[in-house]
Amino acid sequence: MAGAREGAFRELISPFLRAKIEEAAQRFGDASPQHGALTRQYVKSSQEDFLQTSERGRHYQSEVHISFEDQPVIGVERLYKRTILIEPTTVCAAHCRWCLRGQYPIQTMKPEQIKHAARYIGADFQRDEISEVLITGGDPLMSLNLLRCTLDALQSHAPNVRTVRIGSRVPFQDPERVSGAMLELFSGYRHFRFELGCNVNHPIEFWPESITAIRRLQDIGFRIYNQHPLLKGVNDDFDTLVELYSLLRDHDIEAHYLFHAIPLRGMRHHRTSLERGLELAARISACGAFSGRAKPRYAVLSDIGKIVLYQGTVVDRREVDNAVLLRSGFKLDERRRWNPSWPIPDSVVLDNDGTMMTWYLDGTDQDENLEYPASLRARG
Repeated sequence: MAGAREGAFRELISPFLRAKIEEAAQRFGDASPQHGALTRQYVKSSQEDFLQTSERGRHYQSEVHISFEDQPVIGVERLYKRTILIEPTTVCAAHCRWCLRGQYPIQTMKPEQIKHAARYIGADFQRDEISEVLITGGDPLMSLNLLRCTLDALQSHAPNVRTVRIGSRVPFQDPERVSGAMLELFSGYRHFRFELGCNVNHPIEFWPESITAIRRLQDIGFRIYNQHPLLKGVNDDFDTLVELYSLLRDHDIEAHYLFHAIPLRGMRHHRTSLERGLELAARISACGAFSGRAKPRYAVLSDIGKIVLYQGTVVDRREVDNAVLLRSGFKLDERRRWNPSWPIPDSVVLDNDGTMMTWYLDGTDQDENLEYPASLRARG
């Protein structure tokens, strides 16, 4: 997912997506919601040049900065007790304009760094707590060699890991990569329970090729779940979300999280208000338009981790910068035990019992300029 050099996040659209964008223009029209749902996700906009000082290049700081076996641990993040994250590569098939990691440095882990990280994950002092690894990046399905290296290392050095989650948009950005070779690779690791977190934002993304790729993964035992942001002009309306969650249910994909779009640098035009998301989540929860098992949780990716928005979560509001104070269930002493190098963000306010609250920049429901080039053909 990452692609930033000196703060610039370049446009990258896979040939598959480029063809689908052209197809949407021809079928529905350049000004259609379907065409806009794709261009707003992938076509770089001049609105990205309008920056706010309160926006940031990272959504939170969770890297493990620690020495293990007399060398630094590379490519590992941790915020939670049972789950740890490893990032073999930051390469993706396409660049989502709202990407969480779009401003991260470009990097690829070396095999020895991956093996070292796996030994750290399986180390005696923490192996009883960690049972799940999220392999993300970037997109792990972009490099079968790095993926095999990572799975081999975890199998050899971290027997405590039972669940391996893969964060990937490949089935919806370049589905031909879900090949026989990839399926054979995963089938060789019977020790792991495999899950794939995809990121489908609009019903138009359920292309036949993508459905086939998902089914091929499900056929070898993958459990698929979806978590996606609420994006202005893409899916911030009731009917679109109802259709999206109905399709997820039809294709046996769990609707996990609906995220409020986070305050990343230059991405203000993608962000609704928190209140708009709460209204939609409440309406979705109370409607009978689709199965209750297909309804997601509405959450925020804050400086301290994921916070699901319930009654009482919003503690205070700061009008001067349109920020809200969110209550979490995260204890500072536990976070420091799981990740001793974790820096306490400036946004954190401690409750009397050591539970963290955090200030979070809200969005706005004011109209934005949603116009994009009528066609990508002129872009070459």
